[in-house]
Amino acid sequence: MRTITASELNENPGPVVVDVRLADDFEHSHIPGAISNCVFEVAFCDRFREATPDQGTACVLYGADAESHEAKMAAEKLEEMGYGDVRVIEGGLAEWKGAGLNVDGGAPEPSDPEIPSGTLPLDLSESRVEWTGRNLLNKHFGTIGLRSGEIEVADGKLVGGVVVIDMNAIECTDLDGEMRDGLIGHLKSHDFFHTSEFPEATFRIFSSDRIEKAKPGDQNLIVRADLEMKGKTSAVELGCVAGITPEGKLAAQASFLIDRTVWNVIYGSGKFFNRLAGHLVNDLVDIEIKVITAG
Repeated sequence: MRTITASELNENPGPVVVDVRLADDFEHSHIPGAISNCVFEVAFCDRFREATPDQGTACVLYGADAESHEAKMAAEKLEEMGYGDVRVIEGGLAEWKGAGLNVDGGAPEPSDPEIPSGTLPLDLSESRVEWTGRNLLNKHFGTIGLRSGEIEVADGKLVGGVVVIDMNAIECTDLDGEMRDGLIGHLKSHDFFHTSEFPEATFRIFSSDRIEKAKPGDQNLIVRADLEMKGKTSAVELGCVAGITPEGKLAAQASFLIDRTVWNVIYGSGKFFNRLAGHLVNDLVDIEIKVITAG
């Protein structure tokens, strides 16, 4: 990757200068004369080709600072497209400002929405529970409907919440027709969740802790809850990726394993039956949860 310093660019203007950060960061401050083309957007390459059709054009790219990789990633894309004179300001806009050079812009600095407090209902159309069950050679997967849900937030921290799961709304999404109907009936029967007697499962949050120094996109929240299902209650702990949407909604996703036999779901379990042959079913079930608060 070829580089150029901020001072060198300032002393030798002429190349096409491209700010590859988010558009609202560009509007806040950018190098005078720079073009905004966010590298995180799928249209980045097409927009660049349209604006700069000559692959011999000298181009200078910059991102936020030396720690952020957006300019390097953009340069790799352009080189793959055939552009031969691409350079990067390694220190990004921070280097330009640090050299005391002028910037354009003026829009307010982008900031995350404030975390709301109180009892917040879930958006049941956006929130979901997904499951995957396995045996030695195969797997099936699907969804389970939600009946109601809310979370409790105080001083920016998740302190409680209740999610009621509709066990009669269990679905299998990898099968069709009679095979699908047969499996759903099997899951609703006494063999598995016995939904005629236990139509609901309840997930009650009782505490949470932030994971310090977690990077965006990493698990950043540990949630502790009681899961009541099929007449049994047992504690679960799960790591979540949690955050706030641009619209100010709280959202979190988690993927974790539960041992179904803890909740008396023992069909096909090698812990409880001596010989199962092809009827063996793994005890561990994958659960994926997405929750998002209503607007």
